[in-house]
Amino acid sequence: MPDAPAAKSRKKRARKLTFLFASLALLLALLLALCGCESCRFYGQAARGQWQMLTAPKPIADFLASTNTPPKLRAQLEFVLRVRTFAERELHLSAHRHYLNYADLGRRYAVWTIYAAPEFSLEARSWWYPLVGSLKYRGYFNERSARDYAAKIRTEGQDVFVGGVEAYSTLGWFPDPVLNTFINRDEDDLAEVLFHELTHQKVFISGDTDFNEAFATANAQEGVRRWFRAEKKPEALAKYEAGLGHETDFSHLIFRTRDELTALYARTNLPPETMRAEKAAAFDRLRASYGGLKETWGGRGEYDRWFAKELNNARLNTISTYYELVPGFAALLKQQDGDSEKFYKEVRKLGRKDKDERQRVVKALGEK
Repeated sequence: MPDAPAAKSRKKRARKLTFLFASLALLLALLLALCGCESCRFYGQAARGQWQMLTAPKPIADFLASTNTPPKLRAQLEFVLRVRTFAERELHLSAHRHYLNYADLGRRYAVWTIYAAPEFSLEARSWWYPLVGSLKYRGYFNERSARDYAAKIRTEGQDVFVGGVEAYSTLGWFPDPVLNTFINRDEDDLAEVLFHELTHQKVFISGDTDFNEAFATANAQEGVRRWFRAEKKPEALAKYEAGLGHETDFSHLIFRTRDELTALYARTNLPPETMRAEKAAAFDRLRASYGGLKETWGGRGEYDRWFAKELNNARLNTISTYYELVPGFAALLKQQDGDSEKFYKEVRKLGRKDKDERQRVVKALGEK
């Protein structure tokens, strides 16, 4: 164990480093605020939002040592530390500086993301960012700003969806904190969030949202399975698997509707009025199909809230992004006999392929 002066010195250096990053973020925000263009405003709010993420969190150890910490929060933070250790030991994910601090942001979501697509196309709109390339979403730390920008896109005739995001990864650039936005999730959901975000730091392919999100989703699901086995909780595992089964059923409904709409949008000879009517009919059939699916689930309405909101091309794309390639990654992991390190190595190999080719390969693996 290091002596006390050495430990204090490291803490002091860490605080200085955090302050340096935060200061640079604030400086960038102030400089960008002087520019009136939309891109400058976007990066300005992003810098200010990341400043809060850097400065608001406090060490989890302090919360655990305090007698004022509510029992539920204490239990959840202790759970996070256990899951974090499990991720490193069993999934070979590097937690490093991440999820050692906690912050209450005073809001429901960490960020609000915007997805968009043309009215008669499922080709997702993308935005380019430094370091990570093109992504199929744009994130705002302020809900009003997100909805204002979404309204602007709608005037361009685009289908738009704005969704709240409880957690996100900085891909190792900054220490990711535990947030009030996701700390109160159930055991399986909370573990899945942590595994998912840590997976992004293991392998991330610039400019390929679908590949990255499906990979992280598949790895996180496998992580939860292993967690429940290690914890000797067969009933919890069975319940989780049942939920994944419903998730698969739901996503297949979405994929079927996407195929329907793809065929519709290819009929370029149709007038816009007819195209809109056929599009609306396809969404009506989707809702009806969900009603039938619920009956097979014993009436459980796990996706009622999803269907309560507007359905459009952008909304369908959010499901495709996270789930369409998941079966392929699950198959790839199985090919490696569940060996996580070999799995990550194969994913990196796929990442060196052309974007269309790598997605084709992963999709084909899931269809075998």
